[in-house]
Amino acid sequence: MVEDASPNRPRWRSPFGLFMVVAGLVGAYYLLTEHLTHVSQAVPYLFLLACPLMHFFHGGHGHGHGHHDQQQSKDPQPK
Repeated sequence: MVEDASPNRPRWRSPFGLFMVVAGLVGAYYLLTEHLTHVSQAVPYLFLLACPLMHFFHGGHGHGHGHHDQQQSKDPQPK
């Protein structure tokens, strides 16, 4: 078994990781140059897909917007 000289090195900096980054860039270039019309037709659906994904992955943030904490810490102001 071969071990890296630096075990704390990020995965993408390994030879296989660099290969995957280059292959991904080549694939993205091919998709954009050869299939730009198909990719541009998918953009509205990607925005629609991004909305529920953002709600799923950002769940719990921003609920209530801090109104409950502000009401408890401040005295009511006279009108």
